[in-house]
Amino acid sequence: MAVAARAAMTPRQSGTPRGRAKGPRGFLAAVGEVAGALLTPTGIAGAALEASWMGLHLGLYPLGLLGSRASDRRQGYRLGHLPPSQRGLAIQNVEAAETPILLVHGMVDNRSIFTVLRRGLVRRGFGRIETINYSIFTGDVRSAAAALGAEVERIVEETGYERIHVIGHSMGGLIARYYVTRLGGDQHVHTLVTLGTPHQGSYLAYTWNNGLTRQLRPGSALMDELAGPVKECQTRFLVYWSDLDQVVVPQRNAALHHDDLNVHNIALRGVGHTSLPITSSVVHGISTALAHLDTSGATVTPGVSALGSRRTSTSTARRGGTAGRVAPTR
Repeated sequence: MAVAARAAMTPRQSGTPRGRAKGPRGFLAAVGEVAGALLTPTGIAGAALEASWMGLHLGLYPLGLLGSRASDRRQGYRLGHLPPSQRGLAIQNVEAAETPILLVHGMVDNRSIFTVLRRGLVRRGFGRIETINYSIFTGDVRSAAAALGAEVERIVEETGYERIHVIGHSMGGLIARYYVTRLGGDQHVHTLVTLGTPHQGSYLAYTWNNGLTRQLRPGSALMDELAGPVKECQTRFLVYWSDLDQVVVPQRNAALHHDDLNVHNIALRGVGHTSLPITSSVVHGISTALAHLDTSGATVTPGVSALGSRRTSTSTARRGGTAGRVAPTR
């Protein structure tokens, strides 16, 4: 299912968006925005895809519980048996093709959410994709980030690649962001991609009261900590958010704005929360970003922000298109 273009760029925010109501009024306003996005042809099609994928995902969920991790690895260096799409990346940039990619799922989920994305990355020529499960009883983002760090370091040691890529869906992106910005993980993470991650919290977290959901609320101590200074962070961020996200409320809270981070925000239209990892433009955009690196770790593709740049950028994703061009924040 493809994605329609947004007409406007993602607004820059810090904490609660300016002019946006807080508390119950803010929640109702956000629900109204989702309803408005839903009552369009794109929104209706996106909702239908979301319902279909959720049904399929529920069927795949038990399989995702088998084992704490799984790995797709290309064996050896022979290329003749590979289809052209895989062979091309391996020939043009073997370092980009073989840089490990780690996929981190969201709350009360497992690695089965990445079934389509994982296969898409393999088809595009990436040689090592790792998926992991963390406990559905995880109660603290900080401790989960520390465990993620151990997993990243294991992959670094096994592969010899000093820096890998991490893709996080929903809370998985927040766990990875905490590791990168608060636990020194930028030394080992070249690119962090987040899909529907509540970077500024979600009002939906008020519907259940425990230690973890309190961390995921707008203005929580965790959100304030993540908003603090992050000097000389080496990781680049690729951030996808959608106006039809039913989990991150308000939806713009899934965009990331931080003066110290190198961020490329991509706004989608008509994509539900669980559909983000299966959307064609998302798979294509991620593949394009991760495939074009030079030996210093900077990007060489126009439209993807360079590692040395400390700015937040925004772009629009089109149906079946690329990740879009970078536009400077005003």
